[in-house]
Amino acid sequence: MTTATSALPLTFSAEVAKARENAAPIVALESTIITHGMPYPQNLEVARQVEQDIRDAGAVPATIAVIRGALHIGLDDDQLSDLAQAKDVAKLSRADMAVCIASGGTGATTVAATMIAANLAGIEVFATGGIGGVHKGAEDSFDISADLMELAQTPVTVIAAGAKAILDVPKTLEVLETQGVPVITVGQDSFPAFWSAGSDLQSPLRLDDAAALAKAHRTRAAMGLPGGQLVANPIPAAEEIPADELAPIIAQAQSEADAQGVHGKGVTPFLLQRIFELTEGRSLTANIALVRNNARLGAKIAANLVNLPR
Repeated sequence: MTTATSALPLTFSAEVAKARENAAPIVALESTIITHGMPYPQNLEVARQVEQDIRDAGAVPATIAVIRGALHIGLDDDQLSDLAQAKDVAKLSRADMAVCIASGGTGATTVAATMIAANLAGIEVFATGGIGGVHKGAEDSFDISADLMELAQTPVTVIAAGAKAILDVPKTLEVLETQGVPVITVGQDSFPAFWSAGSDLQSPLRLDDAAALAKAHRTRAAMGLPGGQLVANPIPAAEEIPADELAPIIAQAQSEADAQGVHGKGVTPFLLQRIFELTEGRSLTANIALVRNNARLGAKIAANLVNLPR
């Protein structure tokens, strides 16, 4: 393990440290998908699989987590295994990340926290599953993910299969537009709907390959514009769950959450679990497929960025 010299020391894995020395492409990965996304040992298997997808596509993976107060940029296999089995791991976002580090805690990074850490480490690309956004009923609850504000201020390209389909996606897109975040769909005009490749929502922007996405990232930086860009990468059609099939399932899960008084941070895990049950596990299979697809695209974007002047 190698520790960087800075006001906030970052602990790099040997693999990531070598990639930095060689100016090789690096793709950041979040860790809440490991600690809060699926059970052990499947979470470890998927984490290893996604990291290998990035290596196979020509880049280096950097899974990010806070472990006993140290901000780790890249985990070795033992650390990955330990995290996959850890209990009571904090779920870190912008608001609580510093407190966890300062108090010597252990926490897994959400989209917002991973973007912050990636930027501190000089990593420009981050692949995830889906971003958070505006929750249904937000006009009353004001429940809006910190991910959206992070995209507006932290210069990292985030690859996702859209926003999580349990959210109010039209309002999510409106907030991103208000915040000046480029929302770029890859290869199609409709905005992807996470488990489904398409939706009835028009994507704000479209680009068709990794080279163009890398150039857009660099151009934004050259213009002095704050924030990153959201790359919406549709799940492969062969692995999607069609939107018309999912819509009544999501509605049923939301109705049950309302009836049981589930609110705040409890809403998302409740809905995802019920959708998993109602789709007989297909939602998780699709989730794994889209994360791997995003990782592969992230590696290609990172490889293109290496060849573009800063």
